[in-house]
Amino acid sequence: MQTGYYAATGGMVAQFNRMDTIASNLANANTAGYKQDQLITGDFVRLFKDKQSILPIANQTEEAAQYFNRSLSRVPQITDAYTDFSLGSMQKTENTFDLALSKVGQFFAVKTPQGVRLTRDGTFTTNDEGKLVTKQGYEVLSTDYFQTKTAITFNPDDSIITIDKNGQISTNVAGSTQMVANKKLMVIEPQNIRMLKKEGDGFYVPDPADPLKPLTESGSVMQGYTEKSNVNAVHEMIALVEANRMVGMYQKAMDSQMNDLNKDAIEKLAVTRR
Repeated sequence: MQTGYYAATGGMVAQFNRMDTIASNLANANTAGYKQDQLITGDFVRLFKDKQSILPIANQTEEAAQYFNRSLSRVPQITDAYTDFSLGSMQKTENTFDLALSKVGQFFAVKTPQGVRLTRDGTFTTNDEGKLVTKQGYEVLSTDYFQTKTAITFNPDDSIITIDKNGQISTNVAGSTQMVANKKLMVIEPQNIRMLKKEGDGFYVPDPADPLKPLTESGSVMQGYTEKSNVNAVHEMIALVEANRMVGMYQKAMDSQMNDLNKDAIEKLAVTRR
């Protein structure tokens, strides 16, 4: 295979992956609490330098030098992917159970059929049993959940419900404005945010080694607000157009390699002397 054709193919594949990521970001531009994904593009040289210490052949041998294929050295590769956890803008809704977190790296804890999951989407509600749940119907956890296994619940008589910046819930005594303490929201700050894995519906799978210790004072809970996604739709559209044009450029390069150069070579090789 010709070197130029391989390089163009690798570049096209990298742009296809980039377009998939951009499309996912744009599709979730209006999803509360969504964090955009980003890709890092490198090349064979960078991959080799990162992995040469674990190659099965010693670095200073003739065989190792042969492994370092210069013809592949500048082929674009997706070398890493990460999630941008920067804050999105805060939108005021004044809904009692709309909650947002104003600090980076903090999450609400939720009980799902697959286990405890973390989320930044604080558009909560109550179900028929009075339990505080997500829009998917999953229970929102309190700080004492691991000890009591009980849910955050409200009575029909709770006409006033307040939640302070640390997640402490207070409700009024029936028929009065006197407030009493209820449960406290479990707000988690993972030890290594890069270890979180997206699972869909705005949920993250925590690192199994993380103890998920609730914060005593998060200082970030905002009642009556939702955090919008941190996707900049304009920037993503520009990136999508750029990636699409790059695919077109690589396609032309591939056509040039396969058609023009090969045709020229065949015509020259086909000439015979009598």
